Amino acid sequence: MTDRTLIELRMTIDRTLSPSFKTVEKIEMIRATEKRLNNNIPVYSINAGTQELIKIEFLFDAGMFQQEMPLQATSVNSMLEEGTSKMNAAQIADAVDFYGAFLEVGVSQDNASVVLYTLNKHLKATISVVEDVIKNATFPEEELVTHLTNKKQKFDVNNQKVATLARKRFTELIFGSKHPYGINVQASDFEKINRGHLDSFYKSYYCSNRCKIILAGKIDEDVFQLLNDYFGGNDWSTDKKSISNTVQVVTEKEREQLVYKEDALQSAIRIGKVLFNKTHTDFQSLQVLNTIYGGYFGSRLMSNIREDKGYTYGIGSGIASLQNSGYFFISTEVGVDVCKNAIKEIYFEMDRLRTELIPENELQLVKNYLLGTFLRSVDGPFAMAERFKGILEYNLSYDYFDNYIATIKSVSASQLRDLATTYFDKESMIELVAGKK
Repeated sequence: MTDRTLIELRMTIDRTLSPSFKTVEKIEMIRATEKRLNNNIPVYSINAGTQELIKIEFLFDAGMFQQEMPLQATSVNSMLEEGTSKMNAAQIADAVDFYGAFLEVGVSQDNASVVLYTLNKHLKATISVVEDVIKNATFPEEELVTHLTNKKQKFDVNNQKVATLARKRFTELIFGSKHPYGINVQASDFEKINRGHLDSFYKSYYCSNRCKIILAGKIDEDVFQLLNDYFGGNDWSTDKKSISNTVQVVTEKEREQLVYKEDALQSAIRIGKVLFNKTHTDFQSLQVLNTIYGGYFGSRLMSNIREDKGYTYGIGSGIASLQNSGYFFISTEVGVDVCKNAIKEIYFEMDRLRTELIPENELQLVKNYLLGTFLRSVDGPFAMAERFKGILEYNLSYDYFDNYIATIKSVSASQLRDLATTYFDKESMIELVAGKK
């Protein structure tokens, strides 16, 4: 196209008219295919993309739900790169950096992961480093002391923040202080944990029979063969049974709670309840309702409490899905002088959803927002792998996404009002303030 043609094209565009709006009709996703290594580890592959780049995620049933004591799961995962029987931390870092690769570790309530990003041509060199990290971590004593010292310093700093106090106390209140999802780290825990605790957890959970592998990027048969060569043996399995946490959820009966902080200039508010995870039939419809209530920047909570009242810089609500439970929460920080007023407005917007039908234009706006957000979330092989992991963890099929799109498009204002009546009941909510009320 010549410069003259471009100029003529620009002159024909009427910039007083907004572009035509198009709804998302169908979202195509490349679906993961499954193969098994010789030792039966499932390998899920999303073969997409044009660049010679690959992401390999090793997913272990080694989250905080499985730990026997606080700090165990997080410390093991964080220290995988701090030394093995073959390399120290500096050698591990150098070996990965030399090939322009990136190694990432992470832990959640239910899982732990080790993720490698690398160019295909350097896969053989980098995968051997990952094998060493996963199979031969030693948790050197000196590095462990440094790790715990740094974590304790961050713990002390964060514990002065009302948002941290509210977040930690909230999970205790809704799940119970003895439930795996309700247990929080205490200052004394840093003195209790030792290298033996890490080694025991590592040997019990970072094993082939507790591992899944997700591949994403440009994948050929050589990739699977390499994985089989390095991880397909029986040299890293375990006979130990995983912890069976059967502790019941015990929600605090006293609905209104306060964590008092004398010098607080702001108060952190957390309101919510134990709910369910994404396997529940109402989860997807409730996501639509939550988005309207407090799930995006244009939500009712933001419009009222931030834009209209000016009580906060930000407020939001969400539905957290965990493998063994789930919960609904509202979170914000406000000046101590407007704390009671902010809570009043939170319930006001909740009651509106229970008593009034959502206007059609507002509902359609949120539906389009959710469809667009989902479309962006499956853009590229790595993003599709993240979406797939979100159903793999719950033993769900790709039908979950088809149903999600259908639910967004079909859910009505009356159905959402019924959901609000069922789940957005003020008397069923724990109301927590950290700071002053």
